[in-house]
Amino acid sequence: MTNYKDLNFKIPVESRDYSEASAFVIKSIEDILAETIKKGENKIVINTNLKNGLPMENINKIAGPFVEAWAGELFESIAQNDKNEWNLVHSETCPRLGMADIILQFKKKTTFGSVVTANVDSKATAEDLEKSGKSPNITSYARIRSAYIEDADFIFVILSLKHKVYCQKNHTTGLMDGIMEVVKYNAYDIKYISAPDFSYNPALGTGQLQIKDIHYVNLVK
Repeated sequence: MTNYKDLNFKIPVESRDYSEASAFVIKSIEDILAETIKKGENKIVINTNLKNGLPMENINKIAGPFVEAWAGELFESIAQNDKNEWNLVHSETCPRLGMADIILQFKKKTTFGSVVTANVDSKATAEDLEKSGKSPNITSYARIRSAYIEDADFIFVILSLKHKVYCQKNHTTGLMDGIMEVVKYNAYDIKYISAPDFSYNPALGTGQLQIKDIHYVNLVK
C-alpha cells in the first residue's frame, strides 16, 4: 500500500514579487477600461433591419459574446501601439474552450521575467438584470490546479464587464440600432478571491469552479 509520506510531490513556490506583478496587471486592465469608458469608446452598435429594434427580453443571451469580442479587440488595438501608456506589448484572443479568453502581456521587470503574462477570462453580465453574474462557470479545478503546479507565478484574471443594452433610431436608415454599452468593470486575480465566494459543481467535467456573485467579491491574500 502506498504511503502518502513516501510520495515525491512538486511543491510550487510563488516568487516574492508575485503579488506586486498581479496588482500591476489588475490596475493596468482596469485603467484601460476606465480610459475607454471616459473617451466614450465603450459602445457596440448593431445594425439590423428590425423596425422595432432588438428583442430586449432575450438580449442578455447574445450580448455576452459581443461584449467579450469587444474586449478582445480593445486590448489588441492598444497592444498594436508600441508607445501605449500601459506597456501592453501583446494581446491574443484564445480559441473557444480554452482556459482563458485573452492572453495579455505587459512589459514589467520582475524576478520571474521582463514580461508579465495575464490569462484573462472575461465574463459579460447585464447591469440591469438582477440575477446576471450569479454563479458563472470559471474553469475546472483540475485545469487551474495543474496550471499553478506547473507555474506558481501563473496569473489568471477574472474580468467582469457590466453592460447595458438599448435601442435608438437611426435617422439615416429609418431603422433601429441596438447599442451595447460597457458601463462598469472589475478585474480579480483568482488566487485572491476568498474561499466563501467560490462554489464547486462536481457534475461538470473534473469539477467546475464558479463564483457565487461576480459583482460582490471579497479579496484575501
